[in-house]
Amino acid sequence: MSEEVLLSPEGLEKLKAELEQLKGSERQKVADNIREAKSHGDLRENAMYHEAKLNQKRLEQRIAELEHTLNVAHVLDPKDATGAHMGNKVMLEDLEWGDKMTIELVGGFEADPLADKISITSPLGAAILNRNPGDEVEFDAPAGKKRYRVVSVQ
Repeated sequence: MSEEVLLSPEGLEKLKAELEQLKGSERQKVADNIREAKSHGDLRENAMYHEAKLNQKRLEQRIAELEHTLNVAHVLDPKDATGAHMGNKVMLEDLEWGDKMTIELVGGFEADPLADKISITSPLGAAILNRNPGDEVEFDAPAGKKRYRVVSVQ
């Protein structure tokens, strides 16, 4: 049974571009490395060949993962939603400290907290989903209860 993967339109394009690159230039590079390693002689004791084959396996696994993801992906367009939704940039104000931060709501596959891309299935993402400027949210985070005010939704 396949689980649906939620993606933003930008996330979908990013995955398609990565897949195209992997199937094209990266696959060719790996094939060239295998061909080069084979030319060095006995394959049983050829570390370069074994490394090249391992890289080929990793590449093919990533290609299969991307193809599967694209097959089960559901693209959510933020223009179709009201309030904060996937693809929106949301400015939040921490009600305890007064700090402001801007995050982008994305699907779980695109999440990257270090780049301020927060999954809509995370505690923070779920709390602000469908919220409008002025709304206050409270949710359980690993560090305890957090409270934010939605300042703006773009």
